[in-house]
Amino acid sequence: MSKRILVSSLIAAVVVGGVAAGGLAMASSPDTEPAVKNTAVRYVAPSGPAAGSLTFTADASDDSGVRDLKVIAWPASSKLDPTEAELRHVDSATCRPATEETSRCTYTLKVTQEEAADLGKGTWYVSALMTAKDGDTAFAPRAATFGLTG
Repeated sequence: MSKRILVSSLIAAVVVGGVAAGGLAMASSPDTEPAVKNTAVRYVAPSGPAAGSLTFTADASDDSGVRDLKVIAWPASSKLDPTEAELRHVDSATCRPATEETSRCTYTLKVTQEEAADLGKGTWYVSALMTAKDGDTAFAPRAATFGLTG
């Protein structure tokens, strides 16, 4: 057998083996972990008779799909630091599926003049707890940060 045929056979075997190994790796890929990503928060102060708002958005994902996203905003000065267990009992965001695994979730809270006057100025955090359809969770203790001035 010539060296050229032997080398060609070895190269072909490596290529076929690499393709097969890649296929096995893709077939046995692990489940994606639940996650809360691409977060954003916007606070608009009330003006005159019009209410203000706090709006938090996030992409929540899990391989089983998203069941719920719980959200709470809190001032850093309060030292509140909510836990995952505590977030199970707060308001839910509205989630709309973007894909089978990911939902775009939006939480909006109206803020009156009276409420705005009582809000602590300075740094605020938003904590979020995503629950997947299979029961898995992703806890983001500081999913977003924003500031209140004035």
